[in-house]
Amino acid sequence: MAGEGSGYRLRCSLVGHGQDVRGLTRGLFPPGGFVSVSRDRTARLWAPDGLNRGFTEMHCMSGHSNFVSCVCIIPPSDLYPRGLIATGGNDHNICIFTVDNPAPLYTLKGHKNTVCSLSSGKFGTLLSGSWDTTAKVWLNDRCMMTLQGHTAAIWAVKILPEQGLMLTGSADKTIKLWKAGRCERTFTGHEDCVRGLAILSEMEFLSCANDATVRRWQISGECLQVYYGHTNYIYSISVFPQCKDFVTTGEDRSLRIWKRGECAQTIRLPAQSVWCCCVLDNGDIVVGASDGIIRVFTESLERTASAEEIQAFENELSQASIDPKTGDLGDINADDLPGREHLKDPGTRDGQTRLIKDNGKVEAYQWSVSEGRWIKIGDVVGSSGATQQTSGKVLFEGKEYDYVFTIDVNESGPSYKLPYNITDDPWLTAYNFLQKNDLNPMFLDQVAKFIMDNTKGQTLLSTSAQYSDPFTGAGRYVPGSASNAVASVGGVDPYTGMGAYQSAAAKVENIYFPKMDAVTFDQANPTQILGKLKELNGSATEEHKLTEDDLIILEKLLSTTCNNSTETPTAQQLQTLWRAINWPEDIVFPALDILRLSVRHPTVNENFCSEKDHVQFIVLLLKFLNPKGKQANQLLALRALCNCFVSQAGQKLMMEQRGEIMTQAIEMKSGTNKNIHIALATLTLNYAVCLHKVNNIEGKAQCLSVISTVMEVVQDLEAVFRLLVALGTLISDDTSAVQLAKSLGVDSQIKKYASVSEPAKVKECCRFVLNLL
Repeated sequence: MAGEGSGYRLRCSLVGHGQDVRGLTRGLFPPGGFVSVSRDRTARLWAPDGLNRGFTEMHCMSGHSNFVSCVCIIPPSDLYPRGLIATGGNDHNICIFTVDNPAPLYTLKGHKNTVCSLSSGKFGTLLSGSWDTTAKVWLNDRCMMTLQGHTAAIWAVKILPEQGLMLTGSADKTIKLWKAGRCERTFTGHEDCVRGLAILSEMEFLSCANDATVRRWQISGECLQVYYGHTNYIYSISVFPQCKDFVTTGEDRSLRIWKRGECAQTIRLPAQSVWCCCVLDNGDIVVGASDGIIRVFTESLERTASAEEIQAFENELSQASIDPKTGDLGDINADDLPGREHLKDPGTRDGQTRLIKDNGKVEAYQWSVSEGRWIKIGDVVGSSGATQQTSGKVLFEGKEYDYVFTIDVNESGPSYKLPYNITDDPWLTAYNFLQKNDLNPMFLDQVAKFIMDNTKGQTLLSTSAQYSDPFTGAGRYVPGSASNAVASVGGVDPYTGMGAYQSAAAKVENIYFPKMDAVTFDQANPTQILGKLKELNGSATEEHKLTEDDLIILEKLLSTTCNNSTETPTAQQLQTLWRAINWPEDIVFPALDILRLSVRHPTVNENFCSEKDHVQFIVLLLKFLNPKGKQANQLLALRALCNCFVSQAGQKLMMEQRGEIMTQAIEMKSGTNKNIHIALATLTLNYAVCLHKVNNIEGKAQCLSVISTVMEVVQDLEAVFRLLVALGTLISDDTSAVQLAKSLGVDSQIKKYASVSEPAKVKECCRFVLNLL
């Protein structure tokens, strides 16, 4: 970058997009270039023009059926040595392009609302954030996992340098840190919608928000600094290469350059909304705004625009109209303003604004330190006649709309908010509005006509600045809503594991995985179990007490299921067992132990896991997986779930309910009981066995996430071994699963087990897994 204090000046203005430029990213190919996306539904690749200071549009990419709102570059791979371009849009889709084709290579579908943020990581992973309140992790053309926890639109996402860590920023005012698909921490402090994130290092990141502040955070949760300077929403933040300085853009018509924690320079633009910015490798700054023009600013004298171009930019800026209601210039009382002589005094800091009155007209000027002069940045006008309802973009429930109308259905009743975009069908919008608010369908014509009258029949094709200029400072949002858009974790296939293992003598042959059969807990001492059952039955209340006959029935069931008897358990025995496992929590554990042993029998397995009773059965077992519950119950419930995998009916039920089961089971990691950890690892292993057979990548993603999370806390080497076998089984013969495991950083988590001396099986299995990774 050029000499200190020279300041940034215009390098070039690029015309090409027909509407707001909403996203920018530094490109990898061609070197020194960048990619822009716009409300005009296109993405454009720009390359530096070797002959002069400008850029040339290489090609225009189309693939979205609505606005394009974000863009990122996917790093080069063997298959695509120049990398790929990912774009997200209001059509809910993500399009993936190569750098030399205007049509998408493929499209990622899965979000239920606008995709407004993208970030790429190692090994081909892509993170997307959406107004549907979720973020999704993609690998190549598949969704691996869905991150759920925000209560409003996710406006910003970033993958951190440390593998497996991801950040999301939301209209619910919070930022969340995710590790291997689970929320590890929530950062609170912003007072409005979080709009942008930028990574400073493995340990620190920046965020910007509609509260007009930038915050610097430690990954550990501490807010280190708050930066003030903007006077309105901050939409975008980008960091300079190899340092902690950064740039921001926002709704106050400005680009601000921050150095050593201070706002070192403010550059005003002749457009209300400066939506996006990115920093190129040479330190030049690219910004996109609501006037559809891309502008590049530089500190380099060689790359600075000609005097004529700079004068043209300043003329354009001086003719801009500034609406005092946006609050960008503070409270203005025209009668108190000084005249032109006020501009003879130099400013005290870069970006300082001064208002003067000249011939009855209010003008705004900004001080430029580098040039030692006041530059006119516009005329301050009264209200242009536009209001929040009739122009600009408005935030409603954390999402952007062209209009948010207030509808009064009758004088005495409440008023209702009706959000509307110019791309929407007025009749369908009216219909959905009436349905949502449970209003009489007879109002349909009236509401649709109201929309058409108040939008003047405006359509997407209009490019007037009034329409495409978005969100004024008046826009406000209500965090929340979209609760119906949150799919339960069960929608994503979960985590899971698999079968029986042997410790091995052979050093060269991998006898550990892929495991083909479930691992079960078979050890039994029927005499002890029955003795404890009888003892606790004595202290049971009358409503729970079992009769002598009941105890004999359970003894018979235990004998039948533990001794490979040819007899079949009877309906009476199963009914009695069901009553026993519904005992109070403090005395139920011997009954759970009988269940654990008997569920291995095909008849018992079929009975409890069949279509008829399976929901009650799973609900009952999950009730015991409560972190605050009794450890004996937690252990036996986990073991019973593991043993369900022995028969077809049990496997089917476990796979159908895996989301809920694994979400609850993973809570058991927080204790220190090694037997519980071994049971949890075994459950994961049994799921891996099933998933290896059906090759469900979403299920494998969930399972890998559990392995990664549990591996961090377990100490017991038997539990570690079973997790390693589960991991090996999941990634065997599946390159996508291998890539995903790498992106979660599982390889670095398990390396330490490759040098364990005893038991040898841990070291051997670990090395086989590492060979695959």
